[in-house]
Amino acid sequence: MTRRPTLADLPLRPDLVGAEPYGAPQLDVPVALNTNENSYPVPQPVVDAIVAAVAQEVAGLNRYPDREAVELRTDLARYLGHDLTAEQLWAANGSNEVLQQLLQAFGGPGRTALGFTPAYSMHPILATGTGTSWLDGRRGEDFTISADDAAKQVAEHAPDLVFLCSPNNPTGTALGLDVVDAVVDTAPGMVIVDEAYAEFAREGTPSALTRLPGRPRLVVTRTMSKAFALAGARLGYLAADAAVIDALRLVRLPYHLSALTQAAARAALAHTALLLGTVEAIKAQRDRIVTELTARGLDVVPSDANFVLFGGLADHRAVWLGLLDRGVLIRDVGLPGWLRVTAGTPEETGAFLAALDGTLQLGGALQQDGSKEKA
Repeated sequence: MTRRPTLADLPLRPDLVGAEPYGAPQLDVPVALNTNENSYPVPQPVVDAIVAAVAQEVAGLNRYPDREAVELRTDLARYLGHDLTAEQLWAANGSNEVLQQLLQAFGGPGRTALGFTPAYSMHPILATGTGTSWLDGRRGEDFTISADDAAKQVAEHAPDLVFLCSPNNPTGTALGLDVVDAVVDTAPGMVIVDEAYAEFAREGTPSALTRLPGRPRLVVTRTMSKAFALAGARLGYLAADAAVIDALRLVRLPYHLSALTQAAARAALAHTALLLGTVEAIKAQRDRIVTELTARGLDVVPSDANFVLFGGLADHRAVWLGLLDRGVLIRDVGLPGWLRVTAGTPEETGAFLAALDGTLQLGGALQQDGSKEKA
């Protein structure tokens, strides 16, 4: 019998040997709250609009799409406001591709990227994939970053790219603009503020979009996967100086954004108010989770995203498995004692809380400050 080849049989790049691919479990469970998706389906009027827009494109699929996606970028600029123009917007297949293109253009062999971990786990994976060295920056014990500390770390390492995640994944913490300013003023290279969850931020939380004028090395990335409930459509975008978009043209694949994706995204943007109608409901469930978990004696990180990081768990893996046994899937983000749960519908939140209570009652010990040995 012929042996099935493995990775060890292939001439893999040395820096990829032993690496793990990104991936959250995709399990068939009644309540999936592990990937920060929007739990609400796309409203039927938007479904109808997307279907009609895509249908118009189908007969012309023998031709390549608009390589520049000008109409889509115009619509995205209109949505973001801040006097942005199409020349300052760029779109790709999810914000991950946008981030990858930024690393292709400004990173690469001999260059470094710095991120303040724990943060979005794809940042270092994308860096490795582009041959960019990754540096782990430090956060405080409460997962926050001060402007002074951020600037000191950037000055120490002088990275070619700095990733700031606001609101941060997996902690949900947002950054003050003083942190963004300090990093931009100190960094010798590009500063990328990942705002994938910006629409869920609490009132008064600032966006780095306000800092773009006069800062050609600052980039703000966004996505339509979360607040717009279009995770399956794969549409991410960024706002930056027009020179940054010129740089990305050097590395993008030809016709990287299909005509169908462009049409679907434009149809969705024409119904922005309807699609974003679920944001306040999701924020209410996020705040409910924060309140309920705090009342249960758990450590809870205040969140500006559509998820909550909670800890104080002696055996977080046992709690994760206990929830899964009860039909609720949340995310083990690799932080000892901590788990992350997406804010879903009221029914999903109720199911999560009930499953958590059942799990803790069967021996899920709380730890650290000793306030409770068992719940």
